[in-house]
Amino acid sequence: MQLVGSKSAQRLDSSVGDASQSVTLLPIEPEDMWHANNLISPEDTIKAHAVRKVTTESSTGSTQSHRVHTDLTIRVTSTFFDTGASQLHVSGTVISENSFVNIGQYHTLDLELNRPFTIWKQYGWDSVAQETLQEALKQDKEGAVAAVVMQEGFANICLITEYRTILKQRVESTIPKKRAASSDQSSGMKRFFDKTLGTLMRSIDFSKPRPLLLASPGFVAGDFKRFISEEGTRKGDKAMVAMAKDATVVHSSSGHLHSLNEILKSQEVLATMKDMKFSKETRAMDELFDRLRKDDGRAWYGTSTVEKAVTEGAVGRGGGVLLINNSLFRSLDIATRKRYVAMVDKVREDGGDARILSSDHESGQRLDALGGIAAILTYPIHDLDEDDTGEESQENETRDMII
Repeated sequence: MQLVGSKSAQRLDSSVGDASQSVTLLPIEPEDMWHANNLISPEDTIKAHAVRKVTTESSTGSTQSHRVHTDLTIRVTSTFFDTGASQLHVSGTVISENSFVNIGQYHTLDLELNRPFTIWKQYGWDSVAQETLQEALKQDKEGAVAAVVMQEGFANICLITEYRTILKQRVESTIPKKRAASSDQSSGMKRFFDKTLGTLMRSIDFSKPRPLLLASPGFVAGDFKRFISEEGTRKGDKAMVAMAKDATVVHSSSGHLHSLNEILKSQEVLATMKDMKFSKETRAMDELFDRLRKDDGRAWYGTSTVEKAVTEGAVGRGGGVLLINNSLFRSLDIATRKRYVAMVDKVREDGGDARILSSDHESGQRLDALGGIAAILTYPIHDLDEDDTGEESQENETRDMII
């Protein structure tokens, strides 16, 4: 994502908070659409290129429809992000009329790559919105990890970025049963490996070196690594040989996508990618669940309970961690959004670590099961939910099931 311009500054900082501040952004790669979806909230104002169907009536009474290209400004009511196609559709009501559209008409803007759009925040650029913007503007897009989670005849090819896990392709191939001739079994696996390797090379750009994870039950992943090396040697492809040499093979319970969670927790992966954002979040979630099982008073979840801990200053310097899903900041209720923003700001003021997790990552999905918000306290508190009813009683039932 590129910052094309802003109304009062080329870089937002903590002094920017008024609604008149506009930012014009240029998405240049599919991941930028994901960032744009996190940045755009209901009640924001968006100006972008649009194609609108216009019907004209002639003097004889006949009508004719045609499509026109124009710029539209809408007040956002909802967004829809197509994860597979990385397309973002932003819907809302037109607030600035032109010769083709009247104020109040409903329209959906299809944000496109290499076409700029401008965004105004009606309630100002709070700290979470500014952080989301800065993440979108990061120039370092490298470091995404390729992963193949597989079993005999079945493979999921994924790209794990700092912010989400993208399923690029799924490969299926029929493998003869082991009771058949061993030569048939061997040729079947070779066809499967060849198909998987071809799909991997087409789906993910390996022109620049990137980590590759190969995971499976049994020996499938290890055999696939050898196959990549042998193919690279046969073709004289040094890059493929190097890719195989540096690939990390880990065990998984199955070749299905949900096995990524256990893969990202493995010691081999944590050692290789310990500095990446998702790896740190995985470790934080592991610590949270470990403390929940111990019931030591230092791990809590649920909005009301966590808010109490934050207010008391228990999620601050000395190990305090606030874990909150980015989906909570997309609430249609502005007061609810401000409530979560205030918690993030308070934790950071107190010297704690406030981590905004992606709902598209395994760690964020684990946090969703706890209501999307949790905290690790700097010191134990055993009665945070003592006076709570309703929401908290339901959360306690969830706690019992987890533990």
